[in-house]
Amino acid sequence: MTEQTRQAPADTADIAPPSGLRGSVGVAGIVFLVVAAAAPLTAIGGALPVMFAIGNGPGVPAAYLVVAVVLLLFSVGYAAMSRHVVDTGAFYVYVTSGLGRITGSGAASLALLTYTAIQAGIYGLAGATLNSLVTGYGGPDVPWWLWSGLLLLLVALLGYRNIDVGTKVLAVLLVLEVGIVAVVVVAILAQGGADGIDVTSFTPSAFTSGSPGIGVMFAVASFVGFEATAIYGEEARDPKRSVPRATYLAVTLIGVFYALASWAFVLAVGSDQVQEAAGKDPAGLVFAVADQYVGGAASDLMQILLVTSLFAALLAFHNAIARYLLSLGRQNSAPAVLGRVHERHGSPHVGSLAQSASAVVLVTAFTMAGADPVLELFTWMSGLATLGVLVLMILVGIAVTAYFARTGVDRRLWHTRVAPVLGTVGLFAVLWLVLDNFTTLIGGSAWLAHAFEALVVLAFAAGAVSAVRRRA
Repeated sequence: MTEQTRQAPADTADIAPPSGLRGSVGVAGIVFLVVAAAAPLTAIGGALPVMFAIGNGPGVPAAYLVVAVVLLLFSVGYAAMSRHVVDTGAFYVYVTSGLGRITGSGAASLALLTYTAIQAGIYGLAGATLNSLVTGYGGPDVPWWLWSGLLLLLVALLGYRNIDVGTKVLAVLLVLEVGIVAVVVVAILAQGGADGIDVTSFTPSAFTSGSPGIGVMFAVASFVGFEATAIYGEEARDPKRSVPRATYLAVTLIGVFYALASWAFVLAVGSDQVQEAAGKDPAGLVFAVADQYVGGAASDLMQILLVTSLFAALLAFHNAIARYLLSLGRQNSAPAVLGRVHERHGSPHVGSLAQSASAVVLVTAFTMAGADPVLELFTWMSGLATLGVLVLMILVGIAVTAYFARTGVDRRLWHTRVAPVLGTVGLFAVLWLVLDNFTTLIGGSAWLAHAFEALVVLAFAAGAVSAVRRRA
């Protein structure tokens, strides 16, 4: 009997033990996988100017740090749980172990909606961005969905293979995109920015200026993907050590990177001018700064690496969804065929194929509806995913506390009580901010915001009802 089965409550005792997947991913590999999903260059090039313009302007770096602290508190319990429950289902299995099969199935349904939505949105942004890049260099102007289809094919091929192959690709792409941002940041700091070096961005007055709620909301969206560390536990060399370390490291690296980079861009334009400048040219602000402080070559390279950043995020989310499907399939919460593992690659190949098929369906649906790939497909799906992942993390925070209180397998007060509760309270506060500003996040109307909110509830309810029917 496995540790997970021995410690599970009565209605979760049939959770299957991990088996079949093969991989030798270490801490660095898991970090590459999850940080790539956060798409750092995409957040800096796309979300950051919007945060400057309609959020709290020069206080954006502080917003990133606030969110990083909340997520680190959440990660304490999350990491502690990963030492006792190892499964590709992560959120689903954690919630099931702490709150029971019905709530866990609702979380699984919501997780699939969340990750499928964000990946579909990135396909829209990636297709449009790649087309703009090609036409900018004199290439043919073709429909965005053709480029999205090409990227989808590449992701499907890599996702079908062993996880080690995808990790190597993501490692190279991530180093390149972080590297170019680092070059720009160093150049800005070395030249003293527009008005010299100051720490105004990290003062309480800067954080509370403008609309701090919107700044925090977009900061949370920039972190989406970090929580996937536990998904790769079965393919890690030493999951009980690798997953906790990778979780802490991923949150810390993402938080420090975003805070430092956003602070540098504030200095580059000036604390007093950054909000106005971002409002005038949100799409070109970051590239204009790169051109000014490093040169045109850096700006051009950054635009190219923006595409590779999006591709890395697509592959990372593809891997995460395929492993969720694997977990659901082998635990009889989805068709059993999804629980199969490739004999030679040791990968969740059926789940990978199913995920690719769902991406094709979603992208095709938006294409046939004539939707804009950025303003509608990407913006709407990103907002939906942000809301979904916040609800999931709150459920996990509650489940972690319940699990350790019931089983007593870990009696460390900070790891199993204090930090999880503080993190969950912080996530509730962030969720309130997101709901209060959700119409802004999706860039749409109030009725559309309410429709997406209802969709999150319906997705959870569908999974829970399915579990009730299976039990009956």
